[in-house]
Amino acid sequence: MFKGFFTILRRFIPPYKRNIVLNVTFNVMTAFLTLFSFALIIPILEMLFGINQAHYSYMEWGSAGVKEVVVNDFYYAVQCLIDRYGSSTALAAIAGMLVFFTGLKVGTAYLAAYNMITIRASVVRDIRNQIYNKIVTLPISFFSNERKGDVMARMSGDVTEVENSIMSSLDLMFKNPIMIVACLTMMLLVSWQLTVFVFTLLPIAGFIMGRVGKRLKRVSLDAQNQWGTLLSNIEETVGGLRIVKAFNAEEKVKSRFGEENDKYRRITQSMNRRYELAHPMSEFLGTATIAIVLWFGGKLILSGDASITAPSFIYYMVIFYSIINPAKDFSKASYAIQRGLASVERIDKILKAENTIKDPENATELKQMAHSIKLDNVRFRYGEQWVIDGVNLEIENGKTVALVGQSGSGKTTLADLIPRFYDVEEGGIYIDGVDIRHVRKQDLRALMGNVNQEAILFNDTIRNNITFGVESATDEEVIAAAKIANAYDFIMATENGFDTNIGDRGCNLSGGQRQRLSIARAILKNPPILILDEATSALDTESEHLVQQALDNLMHGRTTVVIAHRLSTIKNADLICVLQDGKIIERGTHDQLIAQNGAYKHLVDMQKF
Repeated sequence: MFKGFFTILRRFIPPYKRNIVLNVTFNVMTAFLTLFSFALIIPILEMLFGINQAHYSYMEWGSAGVKEVVVNDFYYAVQCLIDRYGSSTALAAIAGMLVFFTGLKVGTAYLAAYNMITIRASVVRDIRNQIYNKIVTLPISFFSNERKGDVMARMSGDVTEVENSIMSSLDLMFKNPIMIVACLTMMLLVSWQLTVFVFTLLPIAGFIMGRVGKRLKRVSLDAQNQWGTLLSNIEETVGGLRIVKAFNAEEKVKSRFGEENDKYRRITQSMNRRYELAHPMSEFLGTATIAIVLWFGGKLILSGDASITAPSFIYYMVIFYSIINPAKDFSKASYAIQRGLASVERIDKILKAENTIKDPENATELKQMAHSIKLDNVRFRYGEQWVIDGVNLEIENGKTVALVGQSGSGKTTLADLIPRFYDVEEGGIYIDGVDIRHVRKQDLRALMGNVNQEAILFNDTIRNNITFGVESATDEEVIAAAKIANAYDFIMATENGFDTNIGDRGCNLSGGQRQRLSIARAILKNPPILILDEATSALDTESEHLVQQALDNLMHGRTTVVIAHRLSTIKNADLICVLQDGKIIERGTHDQLIAQNGAYKHLVDMQKF
């Protein structure tokens, strides 16, 4: 447990070393002031109530050991106070000193907590930033195997668990050991026999607590995994609510969610019961330990052992009792850390995921395309079966190439290889003779604009969606892009024009309007290469006509790769490639392919029918 805890500290704490030093310093001062405050009890008991009849005189520094000089001169000061002002005044003065030092103690304790709060809040912020930054930079292939709900659970629930467990335990893990060490040191000075006896009892209690805490981490991991499953279930249900209602499947999804939710209830119930066991168990073990120490210490005093006096034993018990609360908090912190470590494991699945799409160390500069895109014997697979199998294709500058074929033939995958959403496994893709793996991803994708079948928009204004990814665009440029995309009229008809918020995923707009906004976004970027993935297939006839006009405006003078199911939209393409099982089985213009009377003509005939 401690190994994992200190590993986390090494990863996230270094930027806040100054706060750690201040926290430790103030905690040491708090421990010292606590012990010093308790030390006032002995002279009050011994001298005010006549237990100690000795006469003290002032001792110079160096005339004896440090401990002897400090203790003697403190007793001498109390003695002078009693002689001059009387016992009642001396008692009030010492009580005032106790209040004063207690004030200092709580002040240093607050300053220690003040610095720890800075560390806690900052580390949690850093973890969230790291996860988000990692999610943005990871390749698309990573999310093919992950549920969106589970990824969200790691960023929300798991980070919150780290904050509530590990980060909230930081203060206890730094403060309590200092207090425990300080008290044990003082206990050794007061009576080493009693302290040795205590040392034989504490490991036994620690072993019992450790056995309970060990299983807590595994249960916590199960709970967080199940929470991810629940979030995924909710995300799928909300996203597919139309289908759920259309197929009268409300009871089915309710039942499925109820089962998963009950499973989460059972896991968290078990985890929290075990967690709540920490406090009563530590309190019982602490009380049992105090009782044993009372018996052993009392036995030493009653036997006439000169190593400890009755007042010193009372002071010893006060110190020992002051260890109990830090020890209990320490045990609760260790339980909480076990829970947090389980969440860290899940977070690390994202943070430590390998990014297979990497920039080269000595990248080739590529700012524009002058000649062609060439695919040379390209092969790619997701699992065991090849999805793209030996494709050779050259797309000349300014030409339009269409990819057609049945669903699952590899059209979208082939288009995704060009901007390096995935890396080819064999062969290569070249732009003007430069392998795209030798170019920085940012430079490569700066050459390209994408318009997909599903218009991906953000819950923001129309203006910010059009200018997404384009810095310092002027109003004139935004308006021009909207006009070319046939979007200007409907934009101006909205309540606030370009400043209208379009809602989640553009839910306040129609499908055709969303698509025209995504085209306007691509127009504003003004890329030399366009990738259009079935950009009109989900639209009605009127919207398709408007969007197709916008696409024609967009494609003018650009190198374009078009994926199309509606073959009527690509009749004028310079080259049409028919894909089947990841291979190009036919290629040519529309008229040439019709004349071949092959797979393409079969697709055209099917659509005519």
